[in-house]
Amino acid sequence: MLAGHARRRRTAGALAVLLTATLALAGCGSKTGQNTAAAGASVDTSGDTVKVGLLNSLSGTMAISEVTVRDAILLAVEEINAAGGVLGKKIEPIGEDGASDWPTFAEKAEKLIKENGVAAVFGCWTSASRKAVKPVFEANKSLLFYPVQYEGLEQSPYIFYTGATTNQQIVPGLDYLKSQGKTSVYLVGSDYVFPRTANKIIKAYAQANGMTVLGEDYAPLGSTEFGTIVNKVKAAKAAAVFNTLNGDSNVAFFKEYKSAGLTAASTPVVSVSIAEEEVKSIGTQYLADQLTAWNYYQTTPGAANEKFVAAYKAKYGADKPTSDPMEAAYVSVHLWKAMVEKAGSFDVEKVKAAADGVTYEAPEGLVTVDGATQHIHKTARIGKVDASGLITEVWNSGGPLKPDPYLKGYPWATGLS
Repeated sequence: MLAGHARRRRTAGALAVLLTATLALAGCGSKTGQNTAAAGASVDTSGDTVKVGLLNSLSGTMAISEVTVRDAILLAVEEINAAGGVLGKKIEPIGEDGASDWPTFAEKAEKLIKENGVAAVFGCWTSASRKAVKPVFEANKSLLFYPVQYEGLEQSPYIFYTGATTNQQIVPGLDYLKSQGKTSVYLVGSDYVFPRTANKIIKAYAQANGMTVLGEDYAPLGSTEFGTIVNKVKAAKAAAVFNTLNGDSNVAFFKEYKSAGLTAASTPVVSVSIAEEEVKSIGTQYLADQLTAWNYYQTTPGAANEKFVAAYKAKYGADKPTSDPMEAAYVSVHLWKAMVEKAGSFDVEKVKAAADGVTYEAPEGLVTVDGATQHIHKTARIGKVDASGLITEVWNSGGPLKPDPYLKGYPWATGLS
């Protein structure tokens, strides 16, 4: 009952924040400098700098993942400033803590837009946080660059999605399991929008591809109790597990998984929210040989990645790994710079209009902005956790995949959106 009341309070809080944002629009004045439409955001370009927002969970259950994303954004800002900035202005980062709380994300997004006059915001991780801020960015006509893989079935005129959409991560993960002869799967996820939507997609894929879903369980975000779920996984005798848990719940899940005698050899787990940083936190003894589906690993070959890894470790420590979400966040800042320079302006509408076809030689390989969806072309990669805690690629898509957030190219996905 207490949990139910808490959820209702959080929902009411989120609605209040969004209502406040909407009502406040009429009173939004312009900053000195470059103005936008009266109903839109006002980008402050009055000085020698241009401000950007960093909106990440620096506390709470998601901090295990999001702190490193913030660090990668700061690295990109530092590099761009060292090379002269953007349109002659240095970037001034303004950081806010979303605190793993979705109404807080909405509140902080509004502050960055209204009070700080940022040209763009880089951040969010969970789909719950993105869904909370989406109407704030749309109402204020301000830009969010969202760097994390997600469940697809979304498109916003004021969000650029630089992480994978469904056809660039989840579908390749399932295709890989199918290629390995896995005909049954058990679904385990955190109880919020991303895992539930992802699993709806997975069930549609399974039905069309001769794969049986033997179970589906969810745990509250931040949960550390996985004994019952793991016992159900073990009893089901599924050929594999598809894991959409987020944050530090993964620590408890994989410890329980190993305790129950389940292994990567007997029942491999494909995870879509565990990257190198989480491997380090969970412990390689619990994750060795388990699978991940991403678009980038620290071990991805290429000169651009060697440079990125070296720069990140030089700034934050030789023991600090790089990962897909932080790479996508790093890339998002460089893409924004390229869009602004192509537009010749910080004006949001002009930047959006210039975005289509913008490319960047990213650590993951060449990425290209798809103006129609505001997602980017990305290469899909399946990796295996090794004993050192790094992830080595075992399969890739052979080149960047065009984003298909609504899965229009897959007949089995008809009706999902």
